[in-house]
Amino acid sequence: MSGRLDGKVAMITGAARGMGATEARLFAREGARLVLGDVLDEALAKLASELEGAGHEVLAQRRDVTQESEWAAFVAAAEARFGRLDVLVNNAGILDMAGIEETSGEAWDRVVAVNQTGVWLGMKAAVPAMRRAGGGSIVNKSSIFGIVGSGGSAAYHATKGAVRLLTKTAALQYAPEAIRVNSVHPGYIDTPMVREAMPEVGEMSDELIAMQVPLGRMGLPEDIARGVLYLASDESSYVTGAELVIDGGVTAR
Repeated sequence: MSGRLDGKVAMITGAARGMGATEARLFAREGARLVLGDVLDEALAKLASELEGAGHEVLAQRRDVTQESEWAAFVAAAEARFGRLDVLVNNAGILDMAGIEETSGEAWDRVVAVNQTGVWLGMKAAVPAMRRAGGGSIVNKSSIFGIVGSGGSAAYHATKGAVRLLTKTAALQYAPEAIRVNSVHPGYIDTPMVREAMPEVGEMSDELIAMQVPLGRMGLPEDIARGVLYLASDESSYVTGAELVIDGGVTAR
């Protein structure tokens, strides 16, 4: 049985850990050749070594998604190594918990640079390569907090809401060129980033989680990766401009 991403070259940012690393492993098992980027050098190298040891083709590079020149070099390296680019997963992101008044200008700019500008720059760099390949799929990582509010995390909310609508306008712009663009909106997912920003996550009782999440548990990176795989694959060939919410029912309330 062939893999769902056989023949495809997939680029994933923020790939060194958490959802990005889980997506990389799943994509590799489904036949993709991988182009992985992150600023966490040691973790990225370890992941690349693991995947290569399992027989997968991987190009892993330190890349800062806030820099346009880095994106240009990243896409060029992908085409030089593999000859094409079919999938981009804009996964890189950072979390800041501060509210409106508590957010500093420096913190605001940093979150916007990574979460919002990084997504725009990624699409800007990847689209010409996908055009040369005859089409492609872009998956932008937003959040349930790009759809609903929480009373905090002002910069994070602002950027994830921006990604939601940037995705839709890109989907309309590039549909005639067979380049699909969709967003994924994770809920409460147990990742290193979340645990660092919210140490209390590890101490949440099952009862408290059940109060917050109708399905009664925190999400796992694997829950998100399977949705991203669907959007990256040809199984979603009639899906563009969509929002895939994976949140255990949180936003259904």
